[in-house]
Amino acid sequence: QVQLVESGGGVVQPGGSLGLSCAASGIIFSLNAMAWYRQAPGKQREPVARITSGGRTNYADSVKGRFTISRDNAKSTTYLQMNSLKPEDTAVYYCSAELRAGTYWGQGTQVTVSS
Repeated sequence: QVQLVESGGGVVQPGGSLGLSCAASGIIFSLNAMAWYRQAPGKQREPVARITSGGRTNYADSVKGRFTISRDNAKSTTYLQMNSLKPEDTAVYYCSAELRAGTYWGQGTQVTVSS
């Protein structure tokens, strides 16, 4: 079955950096678009970044220039490098895989930006 496992969350000070990883299994990874979403307490889940099977990327305006999404098809892994983190980036970050059968989600990883 499809499984997405995020890792790399944690606590970081404002202005710091953090990298997230999402390891996928049960899918032909190279054929699918992958994305990162986040959900802050009391707010709806929102898209952060997306990368197509061909490597095209797009970002939420709030993270442009600070976050970078990438993928390694050989490792079936998607990454999110987050720089210049702000307190408002605090959220649970979810990885998603866009399959023809639907969108699949990981369990999420907490990112907390606090001094």
